[in-house]
Amino acid sequence: MAEPQPFAPVAMHERIAAMDVLRGFALLGILLMNIEAMAGPLLIAQTGLDPALTGADRIADAFVYLFVQGKFYPLFSLLFGMGFAVMLMRADAAQQPFFMVYLCRVLALLAIGLAHALLVWSGDILVTYALVAFVLLLFFRSTPAAYLAAGGILAILFAEMLLMTLGALGQLAMQTPDMQEAVAGQRAEIAATLEAQRLAGTSESWSAAIAQRAEDLSNSLTSLMLWGWQILGLFLLGAWFVRSGAIARPEQFPRFYARLRGVALAAGMLMVGLSFLIEPTFDLVSLDLRSASALSLFNLGGTLMALGYLAWVVRGLQGGTPARLLSKLAPAGRMALTNYLLQSLVCTWIFSGYGLGYFERLPRAWQIPFVLAFFTLQVLASQAWLSRFRMGPMEWLWRAATYLRLPPMRR
Repeated sequence: MAEPQPFAPVAMHERIAAMDVLRGFALLGILLMNIEAMAGPLLIAQTGLDPALTGADRIADAFVYLFVQGKFYPLFSLLFGMGFAVMLMRADAAQQPFFMVYLCRVLALLAIGLAHALLVWSGDILVTYALVAFVLLLFFRSTPAAYLAAGGILAILFAEMLLMTLGALGQLAMQTPDMQEAVAGQRAEIAATLEAQRLAGTSESWSAAIAQRAEDLSNSLTSLMLWGWQILGLFLLGAWFVRSGAIARPEQFPRFYARLRGVALAAGMLMVGLSFLIEPTFDLVSLDLRSASALSLFNLGGTLMALGYLAWVVRGLQGGTPARLLSKLAPAGRMALTNYLLQSLVCTWIFSGYGLGYFERLPRAWQIPFVLAFFTLQVLASQAWLSRFRMGPMEWLWRAATYLRLPPMRR
């Protein structure tokens, strides 16, 4: 019988280059998506097109909503699923137990996410990823690759079925006087929450901001039973990309990637455009069949567009000038966790009242060039850091907590 090999983190020469580039690309989209909720109240960024905006600000808001919002968090989720699948495959190859290492990794991610959500910015996604990752372990070990893809698609569709069911129930309930009165009360609560977020954003008290973030985190976790299914589905699809070899050996899947670049991307854009025509701005209180249909189209279309984006990046990496340009994103992708948290730290410092105090002072149209400039600095800083160190500081901390030993840091 073969001698078991030590179960260790991925070495530099074993990394899948496409995943690092995709992580870097996703970081840009995540910041383009999050900047509105960092520079202003979190609730406003969750309603779609802001009807109060005009001119260049309205064009910028529509552009981000149509081509960025809801497209890059699915891509980020796919990449998280890929990362966990790579870890499992390495454990199997080393013939080593996986459960405790995986548990340590997820618990460490949960701790990092909670610190991020409470101390830095309440729009955190890591807490949700960690909670869903506990469920993901059930599907990893003995599930064939083809079943991972099928399970992922079913989980995503189940989330949209739940959403449509809630829309139908909301449509029926809105016909009763009691529900109309309850909706009026919820509108007052939403207005109060929006005002509280504004006060916390402009307050010079860090403790006041933390208290509001705790409230925001609690509110976001109430929807986990709905959106958790979608994220689980994306994790499973990401695991399929690794287990099938599609991300490591894309040249063996030419027809699959061609369909993603063409059919999936076009269908996704059509669905997102139709959603925009039906309901460009979403009501955070009342959910009926119309708004549920628009939101479901937006979610499904965004997922298809994310897959299309992924396929075009993979196509660009096959050679020539696109490959040289895209490869510059790889260092930022190798430090994805550090860069994600750094985006929140820097933007919170710039926009919060206890920082530089630019909350709600950066026009929507100027948020896009701000993001491009900041992300360019992140790419350059990542290249400089990795010329001296093996990984980013948060990757080092996460890896140490996962394997319960301190990994080497300097190159």
